[in-house]
Amino acid sequence: MAWYCSGSTNTELIENLFKAGLIQNERVKDAMIGVDRAHYAPSRPYSDSPQPIGYGATISAPHMHGHACEYLIDYLKPGARVLDVGSGSGYLTHVIANLVTSSSGNAQGQVIGIDHIPELTDMARSNMNKSKKGSAFQTNGTVKFITGDGRLGWKEGAPYDAIHVGAAADKLHPTLVDQLRAPGRLFIPVESEDSEGAIDPNGGQYIWVVDKKEDGSIHREKVFQVSYVPLTDAPRG
Repeated sequence: MAWYCSGSTNTELIENLFKAGLIQNERVKDAMIGVDRAHYAPSRPYSDSPQPIGYGATISAPHMHGHACEYLIDYLKPGARVLDVGSGSGYLTHVIANLVTSSSGNAQGQVIGIDHIPELTDMARSNMNKSKKGSAFQTNGTVKFITGDGRLGWKEGAPYDAIHVGAAADKLHPTLVDQLRAPGRLFIPVESEDSEGAIDPNGGQYIWVVDKKEDGSIHREKVFQVSYVPLTDAPRG
């Protein structure tokens, strides 16, 4: 159904996703309308499908970005701190920045995008500078892109109200959970494991939502099957 939601403009794409029920939250819809995917996807930006961005990476389909924001929305309030692991071309980092900044500007959160490929980190910075608001987010510190191993999170910016992971991890990395605020939420695609704890190539990938409760206890929920590129080491050479 999702590909029927593609549009000829960014607004048409997001409005189609909203009408189809693939995006349901008004705040998420407005935040996504406020970021032109053409600045972040080099080909077919208004298609509801994943697109290559180079260096073996992709930008997820927009309905998946909508799902991610909606699962995290209660933790994406103005003033929140968020880590976006596998930030790629920077699109979702920008959308989240819209969500954690109040329209009045009185509450300014921070979103840190981390990627292990330096060229993608540079691309994300350049892409955000294509719009006046994106450029301002980088100038005032609302958005910061860093190069590093996202599987280790980014301790310097912790604790985070929300952590989004945009590539499939081989396991639920405890370091990311440790860097959540209490309460806080992690959205992460994870490779399925077999009964021996090894990655099962036939098991598929699933989104897990991990909540750290106010008392520090952890609740994990496996929510739906997906297909993401793997969260891996940076390519050599």
